Amino acid sequence: MPTEFLFNGPDTARFTILLAHGAGGPMDSAGMTTAAANLAAVGFRVARFEFAYMASRRSSGGRKPPPRAETLKSEYLSAINELGASILIVGGRSMGGRVASMIADELLDSRKAVGLLCLGYPFHAPDKPERPRTAHLADLRMPTLICQGTRDIFGTPEDVESYELSDKIDIVWLEDGDHGLKPRKAISGLSEADHMVTVADSVVEWSKRLA
Repeated sequence: MPTEFLFNGPDTARFTILLAHGAGGPMDSAGMTTAAANLAAVGFRVARFEFAYMASRRSSGGRKPPPRAETLKSEYLSAINELGASILIVGGRSMGGRVASMIADELLDSRKAVGLLCLGYPFHAPDKPERPRTAHLADLRMPTLICQGTRDIFGTPEDVESYELSDKIDIVWLEDGDHGLKPRKAISGLSEADHMVTVADSVVEWSKRLA
């Protein structure tokens, strides 16, 4: 079955960013839509897609649980091939970014992608920082940008500081952001919109260093 994409941004953009959704939210969730719109506003072409389990919820109306991230790699690769972008950044929201990270070096070697963008990376399961999901990130060769909230239950600065990560990984910490990158305005004085602007601007600066 052909992959269905949602597009934002100009077709003439130098970079296309392919984003996969998180474990529980579809490609047109509020967070994905806001991220895509902000990235498009600064000149990127953004394509979003859904893994089959999520797409099936639209027709069945059920809540089929997500499969293990490792089993979704082939679906991500298929989406890349169907998209056919010439200069591609892969990534996604939470689990979507994790899946992309698992195939990132393969894509770098085959010259199918030049960068990895993760929005809220699930470094570990909630409340289990002692069991990180980072083994493959220690020697990652793909240039990577992770945008992470400082109060993300899947990985705070204190958690992440203890993990061995490749020097190809840059992390932008968003003050008081949760796993969806949302801050508490009353505490931080910042809004989700503020953080989305920071994310978009950070991706622009980071992308200048990509081949």
